[in-house]
Amino acid sequence: MSVLSQTRLTQVREVMAATGADALVVTHLPNIFYLSGFSGSNAILLVLGDVIHLFTDGRYTIQAHEEAPLARVHIVRTPLAEACGEFVRSRSSRKRMHVAFEAASLNVDAWARLKKAARRGIAWKPTTELIEGIREVKSAEELDVMRSSARLASEVIAEASDFVRPGVAELEVAAEIDYRLRHKGASGPSFETIVASGPRSALPHARPTEKRLQKNELVVLDLGAILRHYCSDLTRTVFLGRAPARIRRWYKAVEQAQEAAHDALRAGVTAGSVDRAARRVLNQHGLGPYFVHGTGHGLGIEIHERPRVGRSQKQEIRAGNVVTLEPGIYVEGVGGIRIEDEVAVHARGTEVLTTAPHGLLEL
Repeated sequence: MSVLSQTRLTQVREVMAATGADALVVTHLPNIFYLSGFSGSNAILLVLGDVIHLFTDGRYTIQAHEEAPLARVHIVRTPLAEACGEFVRSRSSRKRMHVAFEAASLNVDAWARLKKAARRGIAWKPTTELIEGIREVKSAEELDVMRSSARLASEVIAEASDFVRPGVAELEVAAEIDYRLRHKGASGPSFETIVASGPRSALPHARPTEKRLQKNELVVLDLGAILRHYCSDLTRTVFLGRAPARIRRWYKAVEQAQEAAHDALRAGVTAGSVDRAARRVLNQHGLGPYFVHGTGHGLGIEIHERPRVGRSQKQEIRAGNVVTLEPGIYVEGVGGIRIEDEVAVHARGTEVLTTAPHGLLEL
């Protein structure tokens, strides 16, 4: 565990103390990685006193010791929740012990095993986004990785003219994007790459299909790279052919909406005010009803993190946040336009991490 991880654990213990918890059971894998460095697919982490205990199975014996050298690794053959509960019982005293757990990621079966194995004398405290609240403020080291991840994704989307053309299937375009991400060093895409063409581009989260791209239609490309465990997220919209005046007007409106959101984004404002800035511009162009999702979201180890940039969000934007700004419009039967960039918030100003060219790309 690095000095950076020790700092994270200090922050977790401070939050635990504020909630009155003597121990914390961590079951959300991204949070386990954040605190320990362990990246396996089966683990429970117990924060207890000055020690973190990592419970996993025999498949990860070597990996756990390599990735989490300062954690006490427990290789178990029983269900992890049961083993963790038994360990909690062995460390509890006559004094009632308060143990916090992650309510959103502990399933019913594991919860039952944990409680049964721990037996009596435990006061269980459900928590929500306790570690996520710490994760949303990125360190300088995290920002360096995220810059590299954003640049990698930007390089791929800047190459779109090499493989986005009439006659190619959406699935083929998506496969080419994923190949290029890995070829440039990503461990994989941040999410299932979106390639949506023609009327299907009006589906904000369309999955690529066998549909072939055609001339005179919109194509939305939404992609991201996982680089050293950190995600990037970037969207550009292409028109195959010479775009008609209506499409150009719509694109300009979305571009202006993103610019307005960027102008509003700074430390100390609410996330909702950033969303409203983008929405106001689209409303002025008569396109407000076609903007059907929030303006953006935080990202980091996961593709969707805090803060959420939506109209009702009252959370304050803080220095160290990294968010997407991605206004879009979606017109049924015609298509969609979305422009997305990744922006880091600093104490004084902001920094756009994605470097792909702006402007409607006509191919």
